[in-house]
Amino acid sequence: MLDDPRINRGVAFDEEARKALGLTGLLPPGVLSLEQQAERAYSQFSQQPGALAKHVFLALLQDRNEVLFFRLVADHLREMFPIVYTPTVGDAISQYSHEYRGPRGVFLSVDRAAEIDAAFEATGLDADDVDLIVATDGEAILGIGDWGVGGIGISVGKLALYTAAGGIDPMRVIPVMLDVGTNRRSLLEDPLYLGNRHRRVPERTYDEFIEAYVGAATRRFPHALLHWEDLGTANARRVLLKYRSRAFTFNDDMQGTGAVNLAAALSALKVTGGRLEDQRVVIFGAGTAGAGIADQLRDAMVANGLDIAEATSRFFLLGSMGLLLASQDDLLRDFQRGYARSGSDVEGWRRDDRGRIGLAEVVRRVHPTILIGTSGQPGAFREEIVRDMAAHCARPLVMPLSNPTSLSEANPADLLEWTCGQALVATGSPFEPVTYDKTVHIIAQANNALVFPGLGLGAIVAQAKRVTDSMLHAAATAIAEQVDATPAGAPLLPPVEALRVTSAAVAKAVAEAAVSAGVAHRATPAGERLEQAIAAAMWEPVYPPIRAVRAGPRRLRRRRAQSK
Repeated sequence: MLDDPRINRGVAFDEEARKALGLTGLLPPGVLSLEQQAERAYSQFSQQPGALAKHVFLALLQDRNEVLFFRLVADHLREMFPIVYTPTVGDAISQYSHEYRGPRGVFLSVDRAAEIDAAFEATGLDADDVDLIVATDGEAILGIGDWGVGGIGISVGKLALYTAAGGIDPMRVIPVMLDVGTNRRSLLEDPLYLGNRHRRVPERTYDEFIEAYVGAATRRFPHALLHWEDLGTANARRVLLKYRSRAFTFNDDMQGTGAVNLAAALSALKVTGGRLEDQRVVIFGAGTAGAGIADQLRDAMVANGLDIAEATSRFFLLGSMGLLLASQDDLLRDFQRGYARSGSDVEGWRRDDRGRIGLAEVVRRVHPTILIGTSGQPGAFREEIVRDMAAHCARPLVMPLSNPTSLSEANPADLLEWTCGQALVATGSPFEPVTYDKTVHIIAQANNALVFPGLGLGAIVAQAKRVTDSMLHAAATAIAEQVDATPAGAPLLPPVEALRVTSAAVAKAVAEAAVSAGVAHRATPAGERLEQAIAAAMWEPVYPPIRAVRAGPRRLRRRRAQSK
């Protein structure tokens, strides 16, 4: 009872429970309520010397008492969000092998792919026991890159947000590490590194391993949503496209990022009065996230009446070689080629000595209304670029999304200064409010946590078989409807502390979209009954009733055998 974090309640066990459960003498005599425990835990949390120490404190608490952990996070969601997840989780992941305290999750090794079934068997979970699996291969962790086996921290952190923000039952989820090696030399040379000590495997071996994982996961847990997290650019889109039509699967870096940025754009258009299909979009960073955002915005434009070619022409994506060009075809990834510009599109445009067309030239030529950064290049949105944009757009939407904070393409205070307070801003990392010309501007955080908890909840309640584009669009629209961005200084997106309310609204919209798309269970309720079903499905951090049951001789023999 005291060793299992799912049911342990520590000194909250009352006298009657202690006697019934055989805990007499194993706890100090005082009995505290969950509220008192949470108050004490918050005091202990506040005394930690820094963000990483606070992250470690919360991780230890989760390993000891899950209900108390989630109660504490729920009570202080805004404060603890960046500790549980980005940006602090990045520091924890980079120190994983040296700060290792114990396992959480399932570790699958490409070197022992035949053991995948045995690993899932070891969880003790049956087909109807799992709603959600978050898996990563640790190659593209946040903005810090390849951290190998330490990537398990991203799966654990993501699931914590699924529960804290979306009410997904923490007993019905599995974090998974897909260990295919690492290319980070410092890890390979570290004698304490806990992952596979070799470079990342070739594509064919990788794909065979992923196929084995998906096969085992869908066979053992046929109702579970398979969430992909922080896969590398070379693999993320290929894996999603391969499995999205045959499995209940979702890639947050592509689909979640795209949906939350679509929500920010829809919210901004309420301020400007413009139409989405009229926007000119420049995206600095043409990797998985940047292309995912472009896809979501483009598909929304198509839904509004544009044909695919016309919608695509509204987008200008820049990667490591500058503006994507058709002449670079042999250097482009498959998901970038559709956005590459022809030679006639850029005739006469200024290039550098390597033939690249940079961000400043693109902004000068395009006069974008939306500027998005997913580059991981801090300060890339320079003053002259932003001022040039503002000179041709009365209310420019600027979204420096790279995180952690140190990698942001711009500081919101600078963006407001350079645009005389007219910029509409959303960032990837949290920033404090900015006062400009006596107006306090609340900086929206375009965090995927506004999308994936509610998306997962709605899909689970609807017992969906697939995650469709219409479900993602519905999620984005629901988020935009949760906030009024028209007052001066108002944020474009809902605040972190309102995540559970936002998630419930997203879940309803997603479930309705699943029904319309024909991928939901036939018995999915509608209207008020659907809202009630969503509310009932949201797990709350309260101690559940526990009843002592006397084990029969057969069960006792089995327990003794297991203990031996």
